[in-house]
Amino acid sequence: MLKIGKVERYIHERLKNEKLHFVLLDPDDVSPETAGEIAEMAGEIGVDAIMVGGSTGAEGDVLDAVVKAIKESSNLPVILFPGSHGGISKYADAIFFMSLLNSRNPFFITGAQALGAFQVRRYNLEPIPMAYLVIEPGETVGWVGDAKPIPRHKPKIAAAYALAGQYLGMRLVYLEAGSGARQPVPPEMIALVKRVIDVPLIVGGGIRTAEDASKAVESGADIVVTGTAIEKAGSLEKAREKLEELNSGIKG
Repeated sequence: MLKIGKVERYIHERLKNEKLHFVLLDPDDVSPETAGEIAEMAGEIGVDAIMVGGSTGAEGDVLDAVVKAIKESSNLPVILFPGSHGGISKYADAIFFMSLLNSRNPFFITGAQALGAFQVRRYNLEPIPMAYLVIEPGETVGWVGDAKPIPRHKPKIAAAYALAGQYLGMRLVYLEAGSGARQPVPPEMIALVKRVIDVPLIVGGGIRTAEDASKAVESGADIVVTGTAIEKAGSLEKAREKLEELNSGIKG
């Protein structure tokens, strides 16, 4: 049986007291310097962890440089969020070892995971098993992952996939509308998924305002992921303002 590691225990302990806010940084969109500065601000504001990854370009030296800059600037856990088996860095604390359950392509369900498994072991990264579900419209991750996006008006389909993921042994479920999506995951879908699963629920994609974040939490999200709204804020000052706004929507 896969043991629960330090980062996963940290997540569960914090969830006993509050909902969590994770910030996702894409090495294809931010420089190491900017990533470090955002991570430092995130720690000061009360963000709980930094996720690093992306659908394109987040591999090799580029990925390593961003992860190292974050580690040097912040004490927050750094969790890899890989788009494929190339998105692995030995400098991170943990990796969401995730399966895109509603992909049409078995490569994104089990293939990439098999290719990356020995590297995760070699780097002694903490794997956190996660069921990853792409919700309509899906954006870039839906296209790259060859997903069959779950229709926004069909929450029961999402709930069925989420429960199947839990029964397959996944210890987290992630509902993903896609980075930059015009609308976040519908509240009705979040609520139904939360009712049927017993593992923490992560929601991300299209969350731009405190109201968006608050609706996700009120609907049942345990962890809310933000990223694009912060990366594209335009300046570090505006990024801080956006971080504070989103964090207030999650933490209350």
